[in-house]
Amino acid sequence: MIRLRRPALEMPRIDIPRLGLPAFRLRILVRSVFLLLALATVALSVVLLKEEKERAWRSYQHGFERSQAETMARLRHPSGQLALLNAGHRQQAATPLAPLLLPFAAIDFDDQYKAQQAVEMAGCAVQYPDGASLCAAVGNNPYAGGFIYLVGSFLAGPLSPRERGALALQDVHRARVTLDMRGETYRWLAPYEAMPAAPGSSGARGRLTGFADPGSEQLGSLARPVRDFRGWLWQNGRCSDRAAPAQEDCLHRTHYSIRLPVELFREALFRRGEKPEWPPHDLAALRLQVQMLGPGQPAPVLFDSNAPGARSAASLAELEHSLLPGERVEIRKMGANEASALVLKGSDVEHEPTAPWLLRLVRWLPLDAAATDAPPQPPQGLDLLDTPTGNYVVTLHGNLRGVEQSLAAVASRMSWYLGAMLAAIALAWLAVELGLLRRITALTRRAAAVSYNVQDGQIGPQLGQLEVSDLRGSDELGILAGGLADLLQRVKDDLQRERLRAQQERDMWHAVGHEIMSPLQSLMVLHGPQDPGYRYVQRMQQAVHVLYGTASPAEALQAASLPEGRLDLDAFLRHVADNAHFAGIADVVYEGASAPVIVRADEFALEDVVTHILRNADRYRPQGSRIRLELTASESTASASLHNQGSTIAEELLEQIFELGVSDPQQNPAPGASEHRGQGLFVAKTYMAKMGGTISAHNTADGVAFVLTFQRLG
Repeated sequence: MIRLRRPALEMPRIDIPRLGLPAFRLRILVRSVFLLLALATVALSVVLLKEEKERAWRSYQHGFERSQAETMARLRHPSGQLALLNAGHRQQAATPLAPLLLPFAAIDFDDQYKAQQAVEMAGCAVQYPDGASLCAAVGNNPYAGGFIYLVGSFLAGPLSPRERGALALQDVHRARVTLDMRGETYRWLAPYEAMPAAPGSSGARGRLTGFADPGSEQLGSLARPVRDFRGWLWQNGRCSDRAAPAQEDCLHRTHYSIRLPVELFREALFRRGEKPEWPPHDLAALRLQVQMLGPGQPAPVLFDSNAPGARSAASLAELEHSLLPGERVEIRKMGANEASALVLKGSDVEHEPTAPWLLRLVRWLPLDAAATDAPPQPPQGLDLLDTPTGNYVVTLHGNLRGVEQSLAAVASRMSWYLGAMLAAIALAWLAVELGLLRRITALTRRAAAVSYNVQDGQIGPQLGQLEVSDLRGSDELGILAGGLADLLQRVKDDLQRERLRAQQERDMWHAVGHEIMSPLQSLMVLHGPQDPGYRYVQRMQQAVHVLYGTASPAEALQAASLPEGRLDLDAFLRHVADNAHFAGIADVVYEGASAPVIVRADEFALEDVVTHILRNADRYRPQGSRIRLELTASESTASASLHNQGSTIAEELLEQIFELGVSDPQQNPAPGASEHRGQGLFVAKTYMAKMGGTISAHNTADGVAFVLTFQRLG
């Protein structure tokens, strides 16, 4: 079997490569990673913000329930009811005093501790800077009598009592009370009258006997105590000032309790045929002044209810302070219209600097706790309050906007950190994109161009236009680009040298051909056309012209043109068989036709074709075997078969043996013969094609047969 050898360089011509997505998958991956990282950062922030909103909403709901419970507890407490019953005093100054409506029917003013306890529970006392206090109030039950209760305390030294029947009051402790009511002024003067101290007590106690105030410190001889005026005075035995030098010089806490009769109230309560009005409609317009005077001339004022710096009693303002920002309480008496409702508002929501888009985002985020897809409504609590003057409906309104505003403010502060993270991701991406990916892309494209241009058929000026030296650098990519630039420069230098060598070789072949043509011309002159060797000189001249006049044998054979000719194939094959031994090929026999067979062929080209096939058959036939030439003809074609005995050719190689450069590497040339270059059968196929014929090979039982097919002429 003949084993064939392919030429060293035989690569198919390709188009200029276009890099697809796989070539840029690293770039796509890196960009996708940075994009996903940025999206994940934003998504994480939004999820955390949503969870914070959920947590803040649940916390506010619990806080709202506690706020509602605390609000109702305050309103149900006596101090809260006092503030509610005296809502008209909200905008009124602490002094001068106006009587308040108590949540109790009356005060047990005769008992010091009960009176103090009632005042403390109700929180009706007005506090003064010197530690004194005073509660002026009326009971909520009209049938307890039309009285004003005055319960308070002040600091005083040892008390000086009035002796029974004494008219001069300048040397005793006394109380002076003034009431401005409905355009009239009522005054009482109540001196202190001592009573025996309680068992086990170190303090003093006594009555405050009320008289109509004469306008001086001297009672008239006919002065009589006011029947319904009742008052008590109690002094603690302990000093309130521990730094006092002596017991008799220190100040003591002194408590008093007075029931002040108001005739106008009593007359209105017990007027026949009319339902009593209680509390009086002008209760807040009444003005009271209480003074505690000590012994001396002029009398020192130990306490004055109109003293500056007084702090108001318990009011609904304290309830407002307990409300969360934005919350609102509506208190409406049952049966009354909504316009008369009392509205208490918490402090205004502090509008911290917030980004408007963040506030919209917080409001847009849904709450999982919401029952429906509708936005959650602010919470609202409803409760009933029972007071001595009637029932009230208390409604507490929550403020969800405050929660969203606070959360948006926190998110605005944290957005700077989110922006910094996104900026860091963007900077990292820019650094990778500009410093690595773009350079990698440029290097990839240029490397692909280098790979393309160094292939067979592409080596030329395009390779010289490629340049990667601008990508040089001290980093990894720069070193890689530098290595590629150096390698590319070596390739360019080698290509330049190869072009120079090829040009020199071509010039040399042209010179050799020129030198051979000169003696051939002389031989043609010496041997005329009648000389049998003339035709061989012509063949030599044609071969030299073909082989040495162009760049390569393949180009020469492909570019050669053959003249149109008519040839008797029978005579030609017979002549070849008779003269083959002159060419060194013995034992060639011809089995031909008995009549001429005219075909389309050139005699000289066909002689080269047959010579190449005979020499190839001579190399592979056994020693002493024959080469048979046979001729068969039909009406349109004629076929010449050249058969030799010997080894066969592999079926898959029968077509490849006619390609240029294909030869048997195992065939050793004879001593002195030239090396086989796989050119003979290629020449035969090329010439047969130019003459309009074909050549083929097939295996026979004992060897190989080559068949030449021609177009037959008439």
